[in-house]
Amino acid sequence: MEVFNKLYSQVSSSVSSTVSQLSGVLPGNPVTREFDASTHIASAGPGLVWKIYKGCKRSTKQEASIFVFEKRQLEKWGKADREMILESLKRGVSQLTKIRHPQVLTVQHPLEESRESLAFATEPVFASLANVLGKTTNMPQPANMSDYKLYDIEIKYGLLQVSEGLAFLHNDVKLLHRNIAPESIIINNQGVWKIFGFDFCVHNTNPANLPPVYPCEGFGPTLPDICRSNLEYLAPECVLNQTNSPASDMFSVGVLAYVLNSTGNQALAPVRDLQQFRARAQQLKNLNAGKLQCIPEAIRDYVKLLLSVAPEARPDAHQFIKIPYFDDVGIKTLTYLDSLLQWDNLQKSQFYKGLPEALPKLPQRVKVQRVLTCLSRDLAQPAMVPFILPSILDIAQDCTKEEYCLYVLPHLKPVMKLMEPIQILLIMLQRMELLLKLTPPEDVQQHVLPMLYRGLDSDIPQVHELCLSILPTFANLLDHSSVKNSLLPRIKRLCLSTSSLSVRVNCLLCVGRLLEHLDKWLVLDEILPFLPQIPSREPAVLMGILGIYKLAMNHKKLGISKEVMATRILPFLMPLCIENGLTLTQFNALVTLVKEMFQLVETEHRSKLEQLNTVKDEQKVLTATMPTFQPTTKPPELDQAFSGLGLDSFVSVPEKPNVTPPPENFKPFQNQAALEPVKRVTTPPKDLTSSLFADWSNANATSGGGNKWAAPQPQLNFNSPTSSWGVARASQPNWGVLDNLLPTGPTADSDHGGPQPQ
Repeated sequence: MEVFNKLYSQVSSSVSSTVSQLSGVLPGNPVTREFDASTHIASAGPGLVWKIYKGCKRSTKQEASIFVFEKRQLEKWGKADREMILESLKRGVSQLTKIRHPQVLTVQHPLEESRESLAFATEPVFASLANVLGKTTNMPQPANMSDYKLYDIEIKYGLLQVSEGLAFLHNDVKLLHRNIAPESIIINNQGVWKIFGFDFCVHNTNPANLPPVYPCEGFGPTLPDICRSNLEYLAPECVLNQTNSPASDMFSVGVLAYVLNSTGNQALAPVRDLQQFRARAQQLKNLNAGKLQCIPEAIRDYVKLLLSVAPEARPDAHQFIKIPYFDDVGIKTLTYLDSLLQWDNLQKSQFYKGLPEALPKLPQRVKVQRVLTCLSRDLAQPAMVPFILPSILDIAQDCTKEEYCLYVLPHLKPVMKLMEPIQILLIMLQRMELLLKLTPPEDVQQHVLPMLYRGLDSDIPQVHELCLSILPTFANLLDHSSVKNSLLPRIKRLCLSTSSLSVRVNCLLCVGRLLEHLDKWLVLDEILPFLPQIPSREPAVLMGILGIYKLAMNHKKLGISKEVMATRILPFLMPLCIENGLTLTQFNALVTLVKEMFQLVETEHRSKLEQLNTVKDEQKVLTATMPTFQPTTKPPELDQAFSGLGLDSFVSVPEKPNVTPPPENFKPFQNQAALEPVKRVTTPPKDLTSSLFADWSNANATSGGGNKWAAPQPQLNFNSPTSSWGVARASQPNWGVLDNLLPTGPTADSDHGGPQPQ
């Protein structure tokens, strides 16, 4: 969390500093109403006074660049010079806004002025040529240009583009630029070199029917540097002879060609004042080939002509762009790409067919910035995509993952959704290994996998085979839900419905290669039940089925249970053994698998039965060796507690055969007749009080001298069984309790007048 807070504070401070910087420069400037500026990326113009910011248009979110001149830079000059500088800058932007040409910087919003700044918006730019050559005045330290180096083809094509722009200015606009220099050349986001900085341009003053005449403004040594042309690139006649012509701009092109090819990008001679300017002009009169060794041989002689002191010796722009130096394959390729908008689809298709052969001759930066940008314009036409796609994928092959995700993948995502023409899908499938290597996993799930599903749903067998051969290569990127709900149903449906033997075999091969990435239950529930449903018994199909069974049986994660083999697989495989189309090798493979499965079923089930028998034997041994447990002697207290319940002689029915009475007790009962069951009569409870008085009355009515309190004899039922005796005996009343009721002492006897008991 602490690291996140630190990173957040750094980003916030960077953004806030940029916003505060822009708010200090552009408050009230009308450009800010339509454009948002963000990062300061470059500088350009005379003295690199224009700051270039990355931005976008608010209404359309279209990328743009915003050029800003801060008026506080004028503080070191006097008031008159300030006015002169402002007029020069305004004049240059005003002239730039009027010109429309592919080699001239495009203005998207005209110049606006506020109290603090001048600003205007253009097409997105990368930097000025001066920034690329190492001059970083009035701009932050460029991270994207620390190791930036121009390739030979970039220099060559850049000179060609500048020359084409000058040809347009000289012949069509009738205008001289008069300041062709690195700070007046802008490189846009696509790597195109464009002319900028028309601060010192002059127009033809003659009528159209007369040869052009260009006035020459005197070179003032006291003028601010911003208000005069760069002396290093200015033609000698502009100062020494006070004359101008299109050849003056071509001299600047010659100096530029020398600087771009020289070691350290140094000029032929340093020129900072008029004295050095005259000295260089003198050197140019005696210029020999030895001083031009840094220039490529193919252009060396033409550069020597461009640097000639005599203007008439210099080739004009049209002549220069036609020299053999610009005839190589790379330059032709880039030239054709720039003219694509003027061609019809037939011409474009012919060019696109040969483009993959020319791409290896171009540096990767040129392919990404220039070629890819031009190709992407025609991706909106599905009919042209099959011709463009191979070249785009060739460019992607040399990209890093970062470059691919930033420049290539955004163009490919819409293409992956196209099903017509079918060649698009075929090309994508043929280059799938490249796509999987560079495409992030989340984009594979969202864009690549649905494209394969659409391929499986198509009606083209060739597409089916490519999809089936590719799918296992990224099985590790598939989740369980995608496999179960999207992939396997399509493969099964295709395998069952196709009429192509090759497609059906490829379905089985695809399933076999996917097995190790599936879980056991998915195989048991989805794959194994599907195999017997295949409506084909060709040997190739049978071998595919055989391979799936063998993999599932031997794979340590999967494994087939003996129940499945015995009830599902073996009944299906046995009839296949007598198929007539099998070769001997195929028959042997099938029989071997059947034997292995049968052996596995036999081994596992035999082991199970042996274990069950072992358990039964162990139970028998345990029962035989188990000791007989005798009940422990009951404590006397329990005997006394249960003695009156008649439970002492209770024996359960299963125990009766085991009870053997002693012989001496058993003999008296041997001759006894069998006992008949007698219905037990329940004796109701007896009222002791009533019986007491009744017995008392009976005693008084009997013998005269006898004991009138004699206890009554109980009535016994001799017909009842022995157990009834016990009950009668137990229910006999205890007459002894009545002794407490008899009178004690002589008084009592005399009162009753009865005799004394004996």
